[in-house]
Amino acid sequence: MIGPEPTYYIACLLCCPLQVETQSPRHGGELVAEVLQSHGVRYVFTLVGGHISPILVACEKLGIKVVDTRHEATAVFAADAVARLSGTVGVAAVTAGPGLTNTVTAIKNAQMAESPLLLIGGAAATLLQGRGALQDIDQMSLFKPICKFCVSVRTIRDTVPILRRALAEAQSGTPGPVFVEFPIDILYPYHLIQKELAPKGAPKGFVGKIINWYLQNHLNNLFAGAWEPRDTSPLPVSIPHAPGSEIQQCVELVSRAKKPVFILGSQVTLPPTPVDKLRQALESLGIPCFLGGMARGMLGRNSPIHIRQNRREALKEADVVILAGTVCDFRLSYGRVLNRRSKTIAVNRDRSQLLKNSDMFWKPAVAIQGDAGSFIVQLSEGLKGYTCPKDWPEGLKSGDENKEKANQEKSEEKTERHLNPLKVLHTLEEAMAEDSIIVADGGDFVGSAAYILRPRGPLRWLDPGAFGTLGVGGGFALGAKLCRPDSEVWIIFGDGSLGYSIVEFDTYTRHKTPVLALVGNDACWSQISREQVPLLGSNVACGLAYNDYHVVAEGFGGKGLLVTRQDEDRIADIIKEAQEATKKGKSTLINVLIGKTNFRDGSISV
Repeated sequence: MIGPEPTYYIACLLCCPLQVETQSPRHGGELVAEVLQSHGVRYVFTLVGGHISPILVACEKLGIKVVDTRHEATAVFAADAVARLSGTVGVAAVTAGPGLTNTVTAIKNAQMAESPLLLIGGAAATLLQGRGALQDIDQMSLFKPICKFCVSVRTIRDTVPILRRALAEAQSGTPGPVFVEFPIDILYPYHLIQKELAPKGAPKGFVGKIINWYLQNHLNNLFAGAWEPRDTSPLPVSIPHAPGSEIQQCVELVSRAKKPVFILGSQVTLPPTPVDKLRQALESLGIPCFLGGMARGMLGRNSPIHIRQNRREALKEADVVILAGTVCDFRLSYGRVLNRRSKTIAVNRDRSQLLKNSDMFWKPAVAIQGDAGSFIVQLSEGLKGYTCPKDWPEGLKSGDENKEKANQEKSEEKTERHLNPLKVLHTLEEAMAEDSIIVADGGDFVGSAAYILRPRGPLRWLDPGAFGTLGVGGGFALGAKLCRPDSEVWIIFGDGSLGYSIVEFDTYTRHKTPVLALVGNDACWSQISREQVPLLGSNVACGLAYNDYHVVAEGFGGKGLLVTRQDEDRIADIIKEAQEATKKGKSTLINVLIGKTNFRDGSISV
């Protein structure tokens, strides 16, 4: 049972008492670790706190790697990256009160990115909640609006069933974060909790006896049946699939199409469909694809059906548009970029996302609440023998090549003082290893990187997602390096976003997870400044400085490299130097002083 009042349990114990093992040295943290181990969890990310210490110690004993970060948000971002890259649930554990409030932005980001994530939080003892205990706040109210499932564990015997359900909920339907709160008296051994509960100077006589009786019954209720054997294995995960009749409708629509287009979002990378099988399905169809979010890299670096530029123009011409795990929010101008004369097929696990803004700017011909990845595989099976007319993807690819040639020419333009950012990014694109994972964390500079850097394969691109959160870089790179220790992990930072997580170079050093970071340092919050100055006539709060970020990285045990205008002909050599340092175990930060760039039109200034 989950959540009844203590009086209910007391009545149950009086009628049918469960065993209370008062001499057992075991504690609730061991049960948490056992469930995580049974679910294949390899990493728990944390910032240590006394409320959750038993969980961390128990995980370490069972061989689950405990990775402590310098900020709780980073712990959640790292768990998010593990969830995206591994197809399992990412796990973060943080202490009560401010430990949990520090994770709110990262949890909301995971919710909007649809990442399956378990947040474990400490809490004040069950009897002290609401009485002014240290770091005691109403944590459930904070997380209920942003988590799929929230529960506070009230007895030790509830730990296993609650965690099994939470982990299944995180992965079922539309994946997302779940929150399980553990009061401190659920996690420590009996003798320690008994010592804390023993009245100090309690009234004598009848009142004292009542108090002692109540506290002893509460203690017995906490530990009754705590160590009875329980099944810790995973519960079934529920995933919605497209009905055969709706797939057949889509087969008929696509088979008649002359200019079909796929727009793929992060949902296509979710289990159970392997990304390699999905790639084969897309290539067999030959339909041009625009890729967003985690879908970037799905078709490799130079696929003839991967179109990177001129999406708006392509959508005006398309006669069938398949939105696979893609939402008509701001990224598609709320659906206004879709041609009303074209037939739109929308597939999404979440019904509210499936139909977002459909009553205003667009209307689906077929709307399917189901898994996008398996839908594409079934669609390709239903269209065996079909091939998209070749002149359509070839024409779009030609437009791609023209646009990218123009970008290449802009990268050769000279700036007055600092380096041309487009040149830096083009050089990096050629230097990156084939196994690279790219983490994007920033505004203008990273917006330009998204058009220039090409992920080499599926699940090799990480960005915040729809919430647009800054500060994800440190945690995403940490999780990515742990999942893919043999891969180069590159963080592309703006100088604004770097400020959120540069301290995590300490984490990389301590946990021997060497990553590569390149910061486009233009001494400004440029994305804001560009509009604020002409509209409002002031650059207030937008100015930064050409800081020595590379020196900070060195202070945390990494290697720092500075690239200025004088190094213009050595950019490739400096990148290689960084790669060599990282192979030797040192995280490296390349601090590049750049002119400002507008990723929307490619214009460059000093």
